[in-house]
Order: sequence, then structure tokens, then C-alpha cells
Amino acid sequence: MSEAQHGALRLKVDRIEPVTPEIKRFTFSAADGSWLPPFSGGSHVRVLIESDGDTRRNAYSLMSSPYDTSQYQIAVRRVEDGKRGSISMHENVREGDVLSVTTPANLFPVSKHARHHLFIAGGVGVTPIYAQLEELSVKGGSFELHLAVRGAEHAALGHELKGLYGDKVTLYGVGDGPRLNSSEILAERPLGTHAYVCGPARMVDDVIGSAHALGWTESHIHYERFDDVGSTGSPFSVTLARSGAVIDVSPEQSLLEAAEEAGHKLPYLCRGGACGECEIEVLELEGTIDHRDDWLSESDRCTNKLIMPCVSRATCSKLVIDA
Repeated sequence: MSEAQHGALRLKVDRIEPVTPEIKRFTFSAADGSWLPPFSGGSHVRVLIESDGDTRRNAYSLMSSPYDTSQYQIAVRRVEDGKRGSISMHENVREGDVLSVTTPANLFPVSKHARHHLFIAGGVGVTPIYAQLEELSVKGGSFELHLAVRGAEHAALGHELKGLYGDKVTLYGVGDGPRLNSSEILAERPLGTHAYVCGPARMVDDVIGSAHALGWTESHIHYERFDDVGSTGSPFSVTLARSGAVIDVSPEQSLLEAAEEAGHKLPYLCRGGACGECEIEVLELEGTIDHRDDWLSESDRCTNKLIMPCVSRATCSKLVIDA
């Protein structure tokens, strides 16, 4: 199986195909021809993109089958007013190029306890759901997808999924049909139904608000936003107490990635601040910690005695951790 070198896989671009006026699909394989690390539906990777002299770390959902680790697939929507990472992917990356890509992380898994899975997505927000539906289909899970697009020219991915799953997929925004109404979709669902939403912030907020208004419990609502805070920010340095090594963390990488790049192994699992696997004790701190995880309690955060190196950062003159 392909192994990450300094926290990143080396992947060859096998195929690039346009799927809408704004979206291109990229298919990767391991540059050394080996198998890629396994992943579950809802996982994402970060592609290290060289742009204007900087390295962007753009997150993209894996839309390929979790049961075929000979390749990874992502879809990249061109964002004109962004940080140019997506523009660089569209304009500069060619088939045959080799890119650095982080190992998969999953902050948007399907619930193992759900009796029925109800997916609501907008545009390119359908990409993590590709792998989730494949996973559920193989396991015999019950599911349906409601996908809103901005016209027929943006519906290619939806038509692909409809071809695979038939009436389990409903498209909105194509032709003269009704618009997606989250309240109607969520209403009168049987116990054991879990809802998943991915798309623009406005859609995510609308679905969550509708679910709350209908009495859905928080544990049955799952979502992933496009506007991920991520782990980037101002540079800082950290000392690993066990070896005495001083690690410089650049603005475009996490503490975990910086340590890996320097050849040090820290524990991790989700790489997104949700699982708690990478929790590390802070031994000395002169400054403050920017906690960005979903694991630590508010009381833990206030003590500044713990840090999640996969996402959290520090504004400090000194930081020493038990690693």
C-alpha cells in the first residue's frame, strides 16, 4: 500500500474531465503504482497546490468507491474570487502530473445506527455523498438523495447518480419542476432516519433550521460546509519535549503536518479535530492556543493544557508539547 511521505501521498493525475461549466473531475493513482490508503464514505483529502509562489492546501471530498483503492477521485469547482487554488487546478494541472495529497480524513461519516439515510445536497456538495451512497448500496442500507442544481448544464453529476440509483435520487433545478423544500423533505420521517446535508452555507443553515423546527434531535442531523475554517493561520513554533526538536509551523500547514514534514510521528486518525486521537498535553505555553477542534470541552480549552495538532494553532512566543 502507498505510504505517506512527510504527511502526504504522491499521486499521479490519470484523468481530467469536465463535468459542468465550473467543475472538473480528477482521477489519481499512486505514483509508485501501489494501492492507496483505504477510506470511508464522506472522507476528504487536501491537495497541495502551488500557486503564485505559495502552497495552497485545498480540501476536496473523495467521490470514488471506498471499495476500490487503486484510485481516488475528486471534483474541483473553479472559484474565481477565492485564493486561486481551484483556478490553478483547472488551468495548470495536466494528466500525468504528480501532486502531493494528504491521507484521507473523515468528518462526515454515515451513521452506523441509522435505519434510513436522507441526503440533501447543493451543487458540488454532492461529491462526498457519491462515496457514501456506494458504501450504503454495497451494505444494503436504505437511503435517498435530494440534489439541487442551477440548471441543466450543472446537472451531470446528478444524472450520473440517478443512473446508478434510480428513483432514490431526486433532482431539483432542472426544467420546470419544483424547487427543493427542506421542510417538506424532512417532515413526517420515521424514527431512525438520519439527515445529511452538504452545500453552500445558506442551504446547510436552512436544512438545520428546518430540522430543528420539526423536532429533529441534533444527533440525527449531520452536515459538512464548504467554508471550512481549516488549520491555516499565522506561523508559530513548537518544541517537542521528548526529543527537544523545534518545529516551525508555516501559515499553510497544521502543527501535525509540520511535525510529519520534519520526520516526527504524532498520533492521528481523522486529521480534522473530531476523534480525539491526536490530543497532546501542553507542557509550557507563553501565549494563547487557537482551539479549532470539536473534541475538547470548553473547560479543557480554558486550561490551555491540551491541544489538537491536526487543526489547532497557537499565538505564542513559546509552546512545548509532550511529544
